[in-house]
Amino acid sequence: MEPIVELIDVTKRFDQDQVLKGVTFSVMPGEIIGYIGPNGAGKSTTVKMILGMLKKDSGTLRLFNQPLEEGDVSYKGRIGYVPENAELYETLTAREYLLFVGELYGMKEKEVMNKALVMMDALGIKESFNARLSSFSKGMRQKVLIISSLIHDPDILFWDEPLSGLDANSVQIIKELLLKLREDGKTIFYSSHIMDTVEKLSDRILILHEGEVVADGPFNELQKEAAGTLEELFNTLTGFDEHDALAEQFLKGMKGDFVHGP
Repeated sequence: MEPIVELIDVTKRFDQDQVLKGVTFSVMPGEIIGYIGPNGAGKSTTVKMILGMLKKDSGTLRLFNQPLEEGDVSYKGRIGYVPENAELYETLTAREYLLFVGELYGMKEKEVMNKALVMMDALGIKESFNARLSSFSKGMRQKVLIISSLIHDPDILFWDEPLSGLDANSVQIIKELLLKLREDGKTIFYSSHIMDTVEKLSDRILILHEGEVVADGPFNELQKEAAGTLEELFNTLTGFDEHDALAEQFLKGMKGDFVHGP
């Protein structure tokens, strides 16, 4: 079986900032990959290069066992994407937005409407089918984004903070959905700061730190490097051990319990 995603020694620089420093990993079909790292580690940059939104500076990047060629967009019909900070067309209704997305993927209106209604009903927002997105809460918008990423039945999902803004019940639905998508042969590549979810759902976990992959494997294998929870492992591998001191500093600032100002 060939990898569905493969990066070999991929680099990316923005001006003087070396964001990715030779990133290498592969993703097999049907895997759930948790891709985590501190803010600024290069996670979103990696995903945008795989999606063809950014160009790599050097290295090899293959998707669906083919090198990404500039101008080739045919593979995008097999991808579902939920960015961390997505902008919706707020003047559109949910119906109009999902029809717009579906037609971009070559779907017929009847197919889009039938799918959208069932998926919105499952997530508890069917009654807002004809409401404008400007009236939607953050959680409702996130549900629409999740639906839009799946409505064309893609082979691989790239989700960045997919649980953002969702209530507890909806989080449980999405977690179950991820597992069922994997059973259906889908590949899921997602980033999240909710370590507990990453730990429990991921077949493999990739940790990116300062533009380099510092860990790659199932959680139980990564624990051999540092015992404890994923959060503790993450802090160990990224060198962050100041959380207690910084929380204490913040508390002193809040209470005015300090001698000198900044």
